[in-house]
Amino acid sequence: MAERAAFITGASRGIGRAIAVDLAAHGYAVALCGRDEAALAETAVAVRERAGAGAEISIQVADVADQGAVDAAVAAALAAFGRIDVAVANAGQSQDGLILRFKPADLDRLIDVNLKSAFYLCAAVAKPMLKQRGGSIVVVSSIVGIGGNPGQSVYAATKAGLLGLTRSLAKELGSRNVRVNAVAPGLIETAMTSELPDAARKGFLDGIALGRPGTPDDVAGVVTFLASDAARYVTGQTIVVDGGYLTH
Repeated sequence: MAERAAFITGASRGIGRAIAVDLAAHGYAVALCGRDEAALAETAVAVRERAGAGAEISIQVADVADQGAVDAAVAAALAAFGRIDVAVANAGQSQDGLILRFKPADLDRLIDVNLKSAFYLCAAVAKPMLKQRGGSIVVVSSIVGIGGNPGQSVYAATKAGLLGLTRSLAKELGSRNVRVNAVAPGLIETAMTSELPDAARKGFLDGIALGRPGTPDDVAGVVTFLASDAARYVTGQTIVVDGGYLTH
């Protein structure tokens, strides 16, 4: 039985991988959840490089848009570690498009991956956390869910929905010492943001007070804080990690 264990969706790359590595470096056993088994194995290598060869890792291949698959992955992680203290709902997709041209199938997919997957994870980990009388759930949203962005109405809607989920669950689960918080990253250097047109990237950078894009590690450090006892009186909050973009 692990002393502390974390479950991370979207752990195959980018922000999710950085979160898994940082949590493992702080002593957590980590369950890595995603669809790409080879990429999850690469995350496991990165975890061991940072946390040591003895790091406890469970790889859970699952489609997070499928509630049954999420339930099974969480059950497998519980069987492996005996507990889940931290759950990070990080899985997400981005697809831009004007509302007049957005296809219903694409709308459904973004809602499934960005919003429903987080709901499924929260529902799956709530029972063991309530039984333990403690836990920390961290939901990865986006500043687009706060401030909006032209051509990203669907993406923004899903990310804004995560903030409502966070605030409501914080009130629902708080009596058993289960905390629920969100992080809202800005422009972070990942495969997803590498596809931004140059003009859009420049527009973002011009508005960032710190004058640079963020890194996945910048987000991971905040998630690890929210998972820790240092944040034991923090719940229902959204921490913006955007280098000062939303101050403009």
